[in-house]
Amino acid sequence: MPYKNIPDQYSLIAKLLHWLIALLIIALSGIGWWMVGLSYYDPWYHDSLNWHKSLGIIVLLMVGFKVIWSFVDKAPEPQATLNAFERIASSLVHSILRLAMMIIPITGYLVSTSEDAAIEVFDWFSFPVLLQINERARDIAIDIHYYFAYATLALVVLHAAAALKHQFIDHKGTLKRML
Repeated sequence: MPYKNIPDQYSLIAKLLHWLIALLIIALSGIGWWMVGLSYYDPWYHDSLNWHKSLGIIVLLMVGFKVIWSFVDKAPEPQATLNAFERIASSLVHSILRLAMMIIPITGYLVSTSEDAAIEVFDWFSFPVLLQINERARDIAIDIHYYFAYATLALVVLHAAAALKHQFIDHKGTLKRML
């Protein structure tokens, strides 16, 4: 059944979530990097900020669904061809990425709603303020959001490089599981 993981391959739902979240994270990283170089008065600054917030909320909702789905449909076991170091590294990187996929959007949400205003998601719906934070907590959330985003990009590059290495150098068929 394409909607459930099987021992050597992820389900259609897991694959769609993986690739959509990955593409959105790459887009958010690009938009975030670009917009911090704009001045407040640049007309693109506000548009890019709105896109960043909207896509960030979509990622937050998708990651929330991904977490719930992981309880419904357990991920396939790591490939038997991986050595002990690769299994530990894979597990660690995946765990950190899952944590980062929650921390980055949550801190972005906290920063965006710190002035008690809901987030308009592409004029489709408003994501309400659920928690009000003070200025000090906002500053901490900004720092966490910023540093986790860049650290996560490094992990994403490592993750992709490992997948490509296992596929094309080691010939382990790793990408087949997620494509």
